[in-house]
Amino acid sequence: MVKKLASYIKEFKRDTIITPIFVALEAAMEMIIPLFMSWIIDNGVSKGNVKYVCIVGVVMLIVAFLSLTFGALNGKYAASASTGFARNLRKGMYYNIQNYSFANIDKYSTAGLVTRLTTDVTNVQNAFQMIIRILVRAPLMLIFAMSICFYINVKLSFIFLGAIFFLGIVLYFIMSSAHPYFLKVFKKYDDLNASVQENLTGIRTVKAYVREDHETEKFHKSSLKLYQYFLKAEKIIVFNAPIMQFTVYTCILLLSWLGAKMIVSKSLTTGQLMSLFTYTTNILMSLMIMSMVFVMIIMAKSSAERIIEVLDEKSDLKNGENPIYEVQDGSITFNNVSFSYNKSMDNLVLQDINIKINSGETIGIIGETGSGKSTLVQLIPRLYDVTKGSVEVGNIDVTKYDIETLRNEVSMVLQKNVLFSGTIKENLRWGNNDATDEELIAASRQAQADEFIEKLPNKYDTFIEEGGTNVSGGQKQRLCIARALLKKPKILILDDSTSAVDTKTDALIRQAFKETIPNTTKIIIAQRISSVQDADRIIVLNDGKIGGFGTHNELLKSNAIYKDVYESQVKGDDSNESK
Repeated sequence: MVKKLASYIKEFKRDTIITPIFVALEAAMEMIIPLFMSWIIDNGVSKGNVKYVCIVGVVMLIVAFLSLTFGALNGKYAASASTGFARNLRKGMYYNIQNYSFANIDKYSTAGLVTRLTTDVTNVQNAFQMIIRILVRAPLMLIFAMSICFYINVKLSFIFLGAIFFLGIVLYFIMSSAHPYFLKVFKKYDDLNASVQENLTGIRTVKAYVREDHETEKFHKSSLKLYQYFLKAEKIIVFNAPIMQFTVYTCILLLSWLGAKMIVSKSLTTGQLMSLFTYTTNILMSLMIMSMVFVMIIMAKSSAERIIEVLDEKSDLKNGENPIYEVQDGSITFNNVSFSYNKSMDNLVLQDINIKINSGETIGIIGETGSGKSTLVQLIPRLYDVTKGSVEVGNIDVTKYDIETLRNEVSMVLQKNVLFSGTIKENLRWGNNDATDEELIAASRQAQADEFIEKLPNKYDTFIEEGGTNVSGGQKQRLCIARALLKKPKILILDDSTSAVDTKTDALIRQAFKETIPNTTKIIIAQRISSVQDADRIIVLNDGKIGGFGTHNELLKSNAIYKDVYESQVKGDDSNESK
C-alpha cells in the first residue's frame, strides 16, 4: 500500500526529500540551545564571567534564527509536497474511474467515490505532511535530546528510556483498538453523503410530497451512527493524553528527586539539572507529538485502504491484442447471448438471444419493465460484456474493436438524460467537440430541439444549470438526442428517450431520422407502441428472452404479448378521445 501511494508523489519528490533535511536542521538547532543555557549558568553566571555570557548568548541568538529559518523552509516544502501528492492522488483516482466499465461503477456508490476523492484524500494528505515533517522532527528531537542527556548524565537518562518503552506499548494498544472503528466511520461517511446527495437531487420530489421531516430524520440517523462510531474511537484515543501526562510528571518527579541528590553529592551541577529538565520536556513532548501523529496515521490508514481500492480497481473491459480501429457498417448480430450482472449463469438477465439486424434498419424494442431492454442495447457498445455468446457489429465481435473506436460509432441516449452545467452549445458538442454552428443547428432540427432553442433569449448560448434543471424533461430529451446525432454514428440507440415528448414531436423525430440518417442503424426502446410501430422490425422482450421479432403487422397477428400491449394502448387512447 505504501509503495502504491508513494508512486503518486511523482514530481514532488524533491520537496519530499528536502523537507526532512530542513526539519533535521531545525531540530538540531533547537536541541543545542538548552546546552548553551547550561554553559551560561555553570561557566558564566556562577563564575561572574559577563564576557562568556555575552559570547554564548550571541551564538544562541544565531542558532535560534537558523532554527526559525529552517522551520519556515520545511513548512513551505512540506505544504508543496503534501498538496501536490493529494492532487496526484485525486487525479489518479479520477482518471481510473473514467476507465471503469459499468460493472466496475456498479461496485461503488456515487457518494462513496466522492468521499474517497475528498475526505479520504484529505486525511492521507494531512498524514503525509505529518510524516515528512512532524514524524521526522519528533524522533530526531528525541534522539538529539536523549544523546545530550546521556552526555550530561547516563544514570538519569535511563528514566527516559523507561518512559519511551512504556509509552510504546500503550500506543500500540491504542492504535490497534481504534483502527477498526475508523474503518466503520468512513463507511458511514459514504452513507451520510449518499443521503445528502439523494435529498438534494430529489429536493423537488421531497417538497412535493412534504417529506422534509422524513428526510431530516433519515439524515439524523446517519449522523448519529457516524457520531457513535467516532465516539467509540475517541474513547480509546482519549487515553493517550492522560497517559502522556502521567509519564511526564513521573519523569519530572524522578528527575527532581534523583537530581537533587546528585547535586548534593556534587556529581551533577545546577546548570546540568536545568538542562535535563528542558530536555525532559523536549523528549516527552516529542513522544506526545508522535502519539498524535500515530492517531492521524490510524485514520489515514483507513482512508488509504479505500483510496487504494479505487486505484487498484481495473476495468473488466479491455482492448485485445491488435484491436480493430474501423467499424465497417451498423449491422448487429447477437449470437446465443446470455448475460448476468454478477457473471453467474444462475441469475441471467438475458437468455439465449439470437438476433440479426441489418445496417440501416430501424428496430423497435418493447417489453415490460425489467425485461432486459436497456441491458440488451448496452452490450452493443461494450458498456458490459456478455456472460455467454457474442455480439457482433459490422460482422466483427465487439471485443476485437478498440473500445473508443466502437463507442464513437455507437451513439446512445440513455434512459436518464444528463445535461451538464454550461451553454447549450457546450452540451451539444459533447457529441462532437469540433462541430460547427451549422452542424449544431442541423442536429437540433433533426431532434426537434431547434424550435424551443430559438425562442430562448440567448438561443444556443443559453446557460444550462447543473442537471438541466432550467429546461423541461422533453426539452432535455431532445437536446440529448441532438447531442447523440452530432457523433454521426453508424448505430443510434434511443433508450426510452422520447417518453417525455408528445406523440406529434415523437413522430417528427422519427421522420427526421428516416430522411436524414437512412444508413444509420436505429434502435428505439419505447413504452408506446406508436413510437415503434413504423420500425422495420420490432423485438418483443419477455423476462430476458425474445418473445417475438417481426413487423408491426406480423406481431399483431402472431404475438399475444404485443397484441395485448397494442390493444390496451389503443383502447386507452380511444377512451381519452371520447371524453
